[in-house]
Amino acid sequence: MAVSAPHLSPAGIRFLQQLQKNNDRDWFNARKDVFVAELQEPWLAMVEAVNHRFLEFAPDYARPARKAALRIYRDIRFSKDKRPYKTNVAAWWSTTTTERTSGGGFYAHVSDKDVVVAAGVYMPLPPQLLAIRRHLQQHHAELREMLNGRALRKLLPDFDNNPLTRMPKGFLPDDPAGELLRCRQWALSASIPLEMATSPKLLDEITKRFRAAAPFVALLNAPLLAATRSARKSMF
Repeated sequence: MAVSAPHLSPAGIRFLQQLQKNNDRDWFNARKDVFVAELQEPWLAMVEAVNHRFLEFAPDYARPARKAALRIYRDIRFSKDKRPYKTNVAAWWSTTTTERTSGGGFYAHVSDKDVVVAAGVYMPLPPQLLAIRRHLQQHHAELREMLNGRALRKLLPDFDNNPLTRMPKGFLPDDPAGELLRCRQWALSASIPLEMATSPKLLDEITKRFRAAAPFVALLNAPLLAATRSARKSMF
């Protein structure tokens, strides 16, 4: 008998819906067993299944499920919003060499509204931002070809680049890389209808988008990984 691909249950989605209205510790703690059974464990199974798919096209991004899965607890130390819990289950897959920086990777979450799948570099730190811009001066045509490709436009149609209005400092106004250098991030995403979250098709819907985005992420991460390797060599 074939084993169904991992996915969430209607009870898990109902928990997220209720959490929107009852985002406090007493409510959550009284129902933590529901969270674990209907959300945490099924989501970890999904993350692990994604890891197995990564071995086919981006093996460096396969990570232990509990490291890739993001905690449901919000960091409220410096936030005016003191709600203690996120209202989604999420995961972030990066390489082990960039996990402590703002390098590129793959992201997915399920909320009570939709499923979001994304890939790229989001809010990089200044050194990473500069390294990527310099890399794109030589590889802008390659990146444009990817962004204009049919697969990415269909599977991850939203491009979040948070652009500057002018060229960044140190780059000429007529640089051929142009609009790609004005980006402050390079992130592709797609919103999938919520009903997919409770379907065995969820794994395929996530991983076909990750597969399509793998060359895009690899291009953006190339200068960051090269810098990390160079720094490690200099230590010996």
